[in-house]
Amino acid sequence: MMFAKPISSPMSASFPLSKFDGSTITDPSLYRSTIGSLQYLSLTRPDLSFSVNKVSQFMQEPRDTHWTAVKHILRYLKFTSDHTFSIYHSSSHSLTAYSDSDWAGCPDDRRSTSGYCTFLGRNLLSWISKKQPTMSRSSTESEYKALANASSELVWIQALLCELGQRF
Repeated sequence: MMFAKPISSPMSASFPLSKFDGSTITDPSLYRSTIGSLQYLSLTRPDLSFSVNKVSQFMQEPRDTHWTAVKHILRYLKFTSDHTFSIYHSSSHSLTAYSDSDWAGCPDDRRSTSGYCTFLGRNLLSWISKKQPTMSRSSTESEYKALANASSELVWIQALLCELGQRF
């Protein structure tokens, strides 16, 4: 990967990953160890959250298309090696959340993936990208589920900050 061409996006949007596409990898240990490292890295790189979530769904039986997606993420890491996680001094105590979801984005089980990120002032506090546990019947239902998850995170953060003595 040292001579790989850097790329500006963590995942290709042109084709969805499926557990049936491509041929099975003969030795999946490299795939699994690379995914484990990427999961650890995504704790401080929210831009990787969705992509790592997607490729980690195929740890049971990885295929060559999944390995290609992992290499795409590694090429993105090469391009963004100067990205940092910054915390800014701010007098603002406003809590803000952004959420989004796709509708039936997984071609295998038709479940949606949703995610959110929460901010305190300019500072990113938490983020998540997760496959929804149930299948949504509409895009609106999928969006409402994502909104409900983001709202519950905001309520929890607000309660935590109140316990720490912060006023709003």
